[in-house]
Parts: sequence; structure tokens; C-alpha cells
Amino acid sequence: MLELQLHEIKDFGGIDADADELLRDCFQDHPAYTAAKAHERFLVIGRKGSGKTAIFKRLITERQPNVFSFGHTFDDYPWAYHDLQAQGGIPEERRYIHSWRYLINIGLAKLLLNVDQSQPWDEAALEALGDLENFVVDSYGSRDPDLTQLFQPQKKLRFKGSLKLSIASIEGETVLVKELPLHIQEVNRSVQESVLTSLNPEHDYYVCFDQLDLGFTTDDPRYAQRLIGLILAASDLWKAARDAGKRFSVVVFLRDDIYELLHFEDKNKITENNMVKVEWNQGGDDLTLKALMERRFGQVSGSEGNVPWGDVFDETKEMPGRQTKYAHICDRTFLRPRDMIKYCNEVLVAYKEPSNGEQPEPKFDNATVIAARPTYSAYLLRELDDEIAKHVPQYKEYLEVLKRVGSIHFSPARFEEEWLKRASLKDMSSGKALEELFEFSVIGYLKSGGGGGGSKYVWRYLDAGAKFDPAAETFRVHAGFKESLDLVYGGSRNAEQLGGADFDADYDDIPF
Repeated sequence: MLELQLHEIKDFGGIDADADELLRDCFQDHPAYTAAKAHERFLVIGRKGSGKTAIFKRLITERQPNVFSFGHTFDDYPWAYHDLQAQGGIPEERRYIHSWRYLINIGLAKLLLNVDQSQPWDEAALEALGDLENFVVDSYGSRDPDLTQLFQPQKKLRFKGSLKLSIASIEGETVLVKELPLHIQEVNRSVQESVLTSLNPEHDYYVCFDQLDLGFTTDDPRYAQRLIGLILAASDLWKAARDAGKRFSVVVFLRDDIYELLHFEDKNKITENNMVKVEWNQGGDDLTLKALMERRFGQVSGSEGNVPWGDVFDETKEMPGRQTKYAHICDRTFLRPRDMIKYCNEVLVAYKEPSNGEQPEPKFDNATVIAARPTYSAYLLRELDDEIAKHVPQYKEYLEVLKRVGSIHFSPARFEEEWLKRASLKDMSSGKALEELFEFSVIGYLKSGGGGGGSKYVWRYLDAGAKFDPAAETFRVHAGFKESLDLVYGGSRNAEQLGGADFDADYDDIPF
């Protein structure tokens, strides 16, 4: 039984896909994964920690005789060389399309030349693959070139006896990479034609891009231009592959907050037809954080199949406020796998703490769930820093105001009162600060039920389309930040209901 082995369990997995030893065995199919795998969607967006990298890793590590993939991450990518490929004299959003297309096509050529054992699959592919091989070897000295070196300025692309180009201005049938932007449309046309001809229509091919948020800054307009160029290049190649009857996708993984900042002509079309979001549910039949953890409980305990949540967490006794332990934990997450895994790991740590010689409970009880809150809250605050810092550089000042407010629930007047006490904020708008905190789900606001009756809190992480209401009279800090911001439950609206501002119960009469 699992409850007899809790002290022997190291953890329930890592919060980062790169460090999660259970990722492969506990991967849970998500519509975002199945849509990308079926070439139905090529743009996968989601909050940091929602599982994008897990899907990326699944796509690039699946080993099947008829599935081929290549993954790009950008922690060491030479962006400076890529920037040299920007095309001038055209709309900003289209300056990097052709450099991305070139990178993608060469990456795909690597798969065809080195991995796909079915090649050449017919006579047309034989000729096209020969052209690709001649071009790649003559230009880069290898059938398997280092893609981080593609755009080094001293490189020379050689076309003699390989790709058929109609560029009268090329002398000696070579092009210096630093001059590639002048000829890249024709080069891409020829490379792409050879690649698409070579693709086996019975096979699946993927070129995937992850970690695009590394180095992100709102101060560099080129960053947005690069991302837009990649998305448009992915769109063009996805359409070209479908028209050619080939199963090929360029799958782009991007944080949703960054995608919101991008503005380009075809964005709505791509959003509606080619984008899928990685989201998880608290309840329902599938894609729940509970099901995700039950799979992990089974794996770490050595059980065959999943282990029910109730075999690990004692749900026979409710938490304060008549909550289940599962609901209590979910309320402190952004409904992301990363958050749920982290909280459960902290519960395990609290469970293992010395207990004065007393025999530990066979399951996680209320005390261990509550004991895990401070360390989890500190983690969530660090996670927030990763997401918000580059969008709202002064956000820590906003958090200091919330600390001074002191309560989970507060009015805009109370926020303004503390805001005005900070000299560093005197030239800034407290209303704008509340809006920015709402955008990153640090706070939600109370919305009356209108004609339908009832009221509820509106949270951005639960509804990506939710808009800030500047007329809202009651706000609530996300419960996950309570300990790290040293807040109490109460406030003018509900102190009387809940028994005073010091009544630290996790209960509210209005849905979270």
C-alpha cells in the first residue's frame, strides 16, 4: 500500500521538464499535444509551467520508424548572426520570415540526409535529395551541419552542381552568407522545393522551437519581429506541406503573455485556425491536475496503474472553510502541472519532518498541507518574477503596497491609501498598477452576478479573455501569495462575516 511508503518516496517529480525524471513515464496526453502531432495546429501557447516543454520533449524524443523530429532551443543560439539576415525595405513583421524558413529547411534536410532511412523513397526524391546533399556538403562541409553556424558571415553557400537557381547576379555560383538577404527568397524557393519533394508522404516530420522566452525583453523591438517572423514562416511551411500532401509541421511553443504582445496582420487568422493552448482543469473527467498526480503517485510507489488521490491525501477530514485538500491546493496554483507538483513535493517534505517520536499519519493530513504553504508561496513568488519582471519592471513596488494593505481582500481605496504613502510611486497610477497585477493573476476582482444572480471573482489565469474592470470595488490577492506577502484573511468587506480580520480561515462565501 502506498500509504506505508510515503517516507521512502523522494519526490513526485521535478517542476521543470528538463529535470523531471518522471516526465516520460507520466506524460499525460493533452489536446495541444495531439493537435500538434496530427499536424492540425502548429502554434502551442500557455503560461510558464503549463506543460509546453513537456509536449516539446515528447515530440522530439518519440522513436518510431516513420516519425522524425528535430528540436531547437535557444539558450546558446547565435542571435547576432540571425539579426544580420533581417531584410530591409519591407514591413517589420516580415523581416525575418526568410531567415527562419532557411533555418527550418536546412534542419529538415538534416533529417532527410541523416535519419530517414526510407530515402530516397521514389525517383523524384532521389534527384531532389541529391541536390540537397550537394548543396549542404559543398556549403557546410558535412551532411550534418551545425545549425548554430548557418549564418556565420564568413560562410559561402555554393550552388554549383546542386540547387537550380535563377539568380543572374551570382558570380562563381557562390553567395556569402552576409549577402544572403539579397538572394534568400530564391535560395529558399529552391531548397524548399527539394525538401518537400524528398519528404515521404507516409512519414511524419516535425521541426520544433522551444525556449523562445529566453532573452525576452520589451525594450528590443527586434525580439517581437523575430517571433512574428518565425510564426509566419511556420504558417507558410505548414500550408506548403499540406498542399504538397506531406505530413510536416513547424511546431512553435510560446508563452501566452508574450504572444499577447505580438501584433501582425494575420494574427487573428492564426489564433483561430492554427493555435492551441495548454490548459488544465481542476475538475471534470480528464486533463485534471488530480489525474496528473495520480499517475505520478502510481509511478513513484511502484504500483501498477494510477493511485487514487484519496490513497495519498486524507480527504475524510475537510480543510478549514469546508474545502477538500485537493481544492485547497488548487486554489493556490495557477492550475499548472508545475505548481501542483511543487505543492505536493512540499507536502511530502513537511510530512517527513520530525514529529517528536509520534507515529506519522498514514496519509497526508491537514497539518502537513498547511505546513507546506510558506515554502510553496515563496516558490510561486519566484515564478511570478520570471513572468512579470520584464513586462512590469516596477512590480515589486506594487507588491510592497499589497503587503502594507495586509489583507487578502481589499478595496481600491485601501490600495490607493497605501500607494500614496510611497514616494517612489507618486507619479504613477494606482489604477494602472491594479490592472497590471490583474493581467498576471496576482489579483482578481469581484464581479456581481447581474440578472443571473450570484457573484464570483474574475481571474485572468482562469479566463484568458477576461478584461480588467476599473470600476470594481473589491479585489482579492491570489491565495498562493498569502504567506509570501504576509497577508491575512479579512478586510472591510468580509471581516464581519469571517469573524474579524485575524480569522485566518481559507474560506470565502464567494466562489474563488
